[in-house]
Amino acid sequence: MYEGVVQDLIDELGQLPGVGPKGAQRIAFHLLQADPADVQRLITALSEVKDKVTFCTLCGNVAEAALCRICQDPRRDGHAVCVVEEPKDVVAIERTREFRGRYHVLGGAISPMDGVGPEQLRIAELMARLGDGEITEVILATDPNIEGEATASYLARQLKTFEIRVTRLASGLPVGGDLEYADEVTLGRAFEGRRLIDA
Repeated sequence: MYEGVVQDLIDELGQLPGVGPKGAQRIAFHLLQADPADVQRLITALSEVKDKVTFCTLCGNVAEAALCRICQDPRRDGHAVCVVEEPKDVVAIERTREFRGRYHVLGGAISPMDGVGPEQLRIAELMARLGDGEITEVILATDPNIEGEATASYLARQLKTFEIRVTRLASGLPVGGDLEYADEVTLGRAFEGRRLIDA
C-alpha cells in the first residue's frame, strides 16, 4: 500500500483490462517519473477521446461523427455486411485488406453466464438494416469461441427469414501452428473447412 493518491492511481489503473496489480504499479511509477509534458499529452488524449468519440449510428463502430469513416466511404460495397462483436474486430479485418464491404458491430456476444442475451446486442439494428433490400450477403465474423459460436448460430436462424446469402468466416489451424497444441474445437473446424488441393 502506498500513500493516498499514488494508491488511488494504482487502483484505477488496475481496473483496466489486461492490467494486473503489478502492471498497474509499474505504470503508476512510470507516470510519476515521466516528463510533465508527456503526462499532460496523455491526460489530453484521454479527455478528447471521451469528449469526441461516439459510436456510429448505422454500424456501431467507433466514430467522431454520426457515421464512421467506413460508413461514409462511397467506395465501400453496400451489398455485403460483415458482422463482428467489437470495434477492434473491424480493425483486425481491415488490416487484411480483403473485405471492401461495410460492417455491423454487435457490441458483444451472447453469453447467458454473463447475463448477455440477444436483447443486449445490436441485433435489432442489424435486422432493420436488412429491410431495405440493398444487402445481399451477411458475413458472420464472431469469435471462434463458445459465445461467438452461439451468437453466429442465433443470427443464422434469425437471418433465414431474409432472402440473403449468410456466410461464416472459416476458422481452423493457424499458419505455423502445431497440431498437438490445437484445441478440439479448432481442430474440428479445420476438418469441417477442409478444401481440395489442386495437384
